[in-house]
Amino acid sequence: MSPRDGTGGEVAIVGGGLAGITAALALQETGARVTIYEARPRLGGATHSFTRDGLTVDNGQHIFLKCCSAYQGLLARLDAQDRVRVQDRFDVRVLTPDGAAGRLRRAKAPGPLHLLPALARYELLSSADRLRATLASLALDRLDPADPSLDGIRTGAWLARHGQRRQAREALWELFVTAALNVRLDDAALGPAAFVCRTALLGRQDAADIGVPTVPLGDLHGTIPAARIERDGGRIRLGAKVTAIDAGPKLVVNGSPVSADAVVVAVPHRAASALVPEEASPDRGSWDGLGSSPIVNVHVVYDRPVLREPFAAAVGSPVQWVFDRTAVSGLTGGQYLAVSVSAADRWIDTPTAELRAVYLTALERLFPAARRARVTDFFATRERHATFRQSPGSGALRPASATRLPWLFLAGAWTDTGWPDTMEGAVRSGLTAARLVRRHLQQADTGGVNGR
Repeated sequence: MSPRDGTGGEVAIVGGGLAGITAALALQETGARVTIYEARPRLGGATHSFTRDGLTVDNGQHIFLKCCSAYQGLLARLDAQDRVRVQDRFDVRVLTPDGAAGRLRRAKAPGPLHLLPALARYELLSSADRLRATLASLALDRLDPADPSLDGIRTGAWLARHGQRRQAREALWELFVTAALNVRLDDAALGPAAFVCRTALLGRQDAADIGVPTVPLGDLHGTIPAARIERDGGRIRLGAKVTAIDAGPKLVVNGSPVSADAVVVAVPHRAASALVPEEASPDRGSWDGLGSSPIVNVHVVYDRPVLREPFAAAVGSPVQWVFDRTAVSGLTGGQYLAVSVSAADRWIDTPTAELRAVYLTALERLFPAARRARVTDFFATRERHATFRQSPGSGALRPASATRLPWLFLAGAWTDTGWPDTMEGAVRSGLTAARLVRRHLQQADTGGVNGR
């Protein structure tokens, strides 16, 4: 089937998360006519916002690092670079319930030397553990994250073999690996963990500088891209559930057939395995083996400020990372904190009343000012399938974007992007799918593949 005219053809994108949005924007730049079919009443996928008692609440706190070039490229496409704030220099205060604190701040030196002074001064480790952490960092830097053998090794066990005792694993490695991979250190595959450490912590000098949105995710990943896609001639169909994809290609959307020249399936792996035809991906059944890992976010509104920094990390506490959400939520008095809890299997089904008892106590131990503050609101948001479970063996299950059908492509952070399941991975998958769609349409237009 050839495109209907010389403008690039009709492309159906199933799913309006970051992968689908990115693919749509990239394809529009080449003249393709895109339609996004999203079953939910909004764009943004796993990143969205809602209102509660006058506050604008993100379903979870999402950050990016300066090394996330594709995600920043998406922001540039949307003219939204001014809707985020990036640190001038990687700088994180790490708190403990007993009052001890540490600080990790990069030096102005080329990577990987930029973090060695921070490790040398990290107060939460003994001098011997700091030295061992430095040596383990250098050993990690020598690994090739793409080596398939690393997919079968547990990160915690590898670190233990390289001299990382329990305190170092909890106060340093767990802090970053769990947040990045959404899986506990002892259950994390070494390949993606090594990628995170090499790319962010041990890579370019500014690679780990942390960026946070300054507007709600519902705007940044929803209304802003929707306006841009529609402005450039694209169509967005919300509440549009795709239940089948057949040769033609044709889609069944809300029970009705729809034709296209190419299709990008940009939905989570659980949905994709049921939607993609067997002839396109005979091993689609194995995608369910990727599993899922949950994230819980605990939201607390105080009647006064209790946290001085924009965010902080914690060890030895149920709190992992905590962010000041006051300004972005529209709160005009007091302070709104969001606690992000990754690898939250323990908490995903815990009643809110129990979460309140545990986390208010934990926050009071970390922030003395919270003991004198009044809690005006407390609630939790839960993402049961926030990411796939990036455990040993998961790397081998991630499919490429291309399928055996020349007009059907996959996108999503769960596909084989070379990155962990992150916003950056989702955007990269959308760019890859768009590139392959363009090539297919060009070949079809010139009588090549599928154009006979």
